[in-house]
Amino acid sequence: MAADSRKPPLQIVARLRRVLGGRAGWSGVAVQIVFVAAVAWIGYEIVANARANLQAQRIASGFGFLSNTAGFAVSQSLIPFSESDSYSRVFVVGLLNTLLVSVIGIVIATIIGVIVALGRLSPNWLLARIAGGYVEVIRNLPLLFHILFWYLAVLATLPNPRQSISLFGAVFLSNRGLVVPDPVPQAAFGVVTGAFAAGVIGALALRAYKRHRLFARGEKLTIWPWMLALLAGLPLVAAALFGAPVAFDVPQLKGFNFAGGARVLPEFAALTLALSTYTAAFIAEIVRAGLQSVPKGQMEAGASLGLSRGETLRLIVIPQAMRVILPPLTNQYLNLTKNSSLAVAIGYPDLFSVFAGTTLSQTGQAVEIIALTMGVYLLISLVTSALMSFYGWRLNRSLAA
Repeated sequence: MAADSRKPPLQIVARLRRVLGGRAGWSGVAVQIVFVAAVAWIGYEIVANARANLQAQRIASGFGFLSNTAGFAVSQSLIPFSESDSYSRVFVVGLLNTLLVSVIGIVIATIIGVIVALGRLSPNWLLARIAGGYVEVIRNLPLLFHILFWYLAVLATLPNPRQSISLFGAVFLSNRGLVVPDPVPQAAFGVVTGAFAAGVIGALALRAYKRHRLFARGEKLTIWPWMLALLAGLPLVAAALFGAPVAFDVPQLKGFNFAGGARVLPEFAALTLALSTYTAAFIAEIVRAGLQSVPKGQMEAGASLGLSRGETLRLIVIPQAMRVILPPLTNQYLNLTKNSSLAVAIGYPDLFSVFAGTTLSQTGQAVEIIALTMGVYLLISLVTSALMSFYGWRLNRSLAA
């Protein structure tokens, strides 16, 4: 009877595990509570120390300084700005300049990276070696070197405005930057823009219909004449009926510089070229690895369906490769945005330069300015990651359908 009343060994072991696991769980909670308390105490000490140092230097804490007059000019501003504007206006100007160079750099880097990746996979021996040489040379040099190379060795050696390189007497390239005619919107601008937007929507719908017919019935439709008519024909018809949408302010050489037109600063051009070409080398390797991760049988399957090499890549291979490409590609987009802070080396007025640099040196509000700058870069990174994650979710959903 005593032997029968004993519990089986497996049940005893399971009960011991539950008891020990419960004790370990309580100890884990206690450790986490202690850790959170320690972090809170360290944070309190940092804040208290910062307040004491600010009071000792007679610097008022808070963000009230943002309403004070800046008193300095900014070389490039996408919105109206003068020396009498506030530091909050400086913050917005620097943020817009950072977003401008980041967005343009991402677009150019993606285009160059895809072209170089396809070149590396090309059966042409010379083209593949040139693309491989580009990747090996560019990505093994520091980014700051690229920025200084474009700024000092390329753009700074251009002639002065009087001897500038001219194209049709309207576009001028010199060491002061690129000066082009400035488009000035006219009364018909809204109508022509609406016609172009309608053409884009129609072209996208036509492209979706072509893909549906291809995958549903195996029919290949020729739609490029219709897309050309939608994208170019509709705006031209609207311009013919309602007038030109813009008029151009052509730059003129007056004295030692140009008057009128729109100017692309050499600092902006150097930073954009450096960020684009440098990041493109990494994107090229990411795209190449993603394309090679797709089985070669997919190319053969596309050829058996009568698709050309380009159509097979675009419709079959690339959608599958994007699952591998998207995560590291997102990291490169984030790196390009954060690397734009190196603009301070050549004086481009980005957020880090005019706000975390000039504004900080004038006001001494180090804690507030650094906190705002960190928050902006963090927000940009989170938004970029969210957009790329949403695109990846839609892509996976379409492939699973």
